[in-house]
Amino acid sequence: MSRSSTVAVAYDCLFPYSTGGGERQYRAFADELGRRGLEVDYLTAVQWEGATPVEERFRIRPVTGRLSLYSADGVRRIPAALRYAAALFRALVRRRRRYAAVIVSGLPIFNVFAARLALLGSGTRLVVDYLEVWHRRQWVEYSGAVTGTIAWVLQRAAIAITPLATCHSQLSATRLRREGLRRPPVVSPGLIDGAVDVAAPSPATTPPYVLYVGRHIPDKRVEALPAAVAAARAGIPDLRLVVLGTGPSSDAVRAEVRRVGGDEWTDFPGFVSDAELDTLLHGALCLANPSRREGYGLVVVEANAHGTPVVLVADEGNAATELIDDGVNGVVAPSTRPDDLARAIRAVADGGDDLRRTSRAWYDTAVGTRTIRRTVEGILSALPLPTPAAVKTKEDTP
Repeated sequence: MSRSSTVAVAYDCLFPYSTGGGERQYRAFADELGRRGLEVDYLTAVQWEGATPVEERFRIRPVTGRLSLYSADGVRRIPAALRYAAALFRALVRRRRRYAAVIVSGLPIFNVFAARLALLGSGTRLVVDYLEVWHRRQWVEYSGAVTGTIAWVLQRAAIAITPLATCHSQLSATRLRREGLRRPPVVSPGLIDGAVDVAAPSPATTPPYVLYVGRHIPDKRVEALPAAVAAARAGIPDLRLVVLGTGPSSDAVRAEVRRVGGDEWTDFPGFVSDAELDTLLHGALCLANPSRREGYGLVVVEANAHGTPVVLVADEGNAATELIDDGVNGVVAPSTRPDDLARAIRAVADGGDDLRRTSRAWYDTAVGTRTIRRTVEGILSALPLPTPAAVKTKEDTP
């Protein structure tokens, strides 16, 4: 194919070989670009055993070997981020005139400098996708005073040299402008990766349970849930808690369960299959995510697809709350205090089947407008690129 129809997506992880919101998003970008007839290279690190996997709509190009991305406490390791950025720089220098555009993740921030420097003078358009944008205090809390301040300064510098930025919430858009972005970012309508084929909403399973899905790291504040469920059990005596995933905070979560006497009503299945996850999502009273920060909040969409309402916590770094219509598809608690979260859980229980129907209705509306397809359309329109004729997708079908 010609340069005009060849695009690269650059991120150090790739779903399903590693899991997370960013992994799923960038894979979906590559899939959608390939579906439109573009030739797509996915520039990543090795995360699989044996030969490089073959994908239908894009080519996986490992630019570096396997990386140890996170420290024991769940913080991104700087050496791994630097190693990937250096490898990305070398790969883009070699192919600097092959690509019409490169879409690179703005996290870790070193990616931006590597891509910008490698592509200078090449004519290749650079798009930096910002999953999240942090202010200085967040960086300091995440990485410590010295490292966090340096990271914040680097973020500001990266934003200043970003030619075209994309993001996925009004929170991130506002922060990008405050941190020095020189032109308005492209704000995506959403990140839904096609319609989910699930059964119609049904009543919550008996006994009811609150479900958590995700990694156990400090920013997710999973340890707030046991006390909240214990408080909610005053009005819902048979309520249970199901905690999926693991991570650096798992011991703290288990300690909280013991502290509130929750061993008899808490389950820790760890990581489960997709089929098991669907079953748990479909039957949960609610999905609770007390995270302090989210760049988008795809878990809201996934739960609502099953008719399951979502309980979130208001926080200045939590863009997922933008997806909640209070009392329609979930409830936003004002804090992680047990009484606040318990009130939100009880409100969901009081909403009953009507709230489950409106949660699914919210999803049915969103799946027509808040999609990866619409987001990719916005990116291509902002470049713009001469692209092959788009391939017909489900969303084109009447």
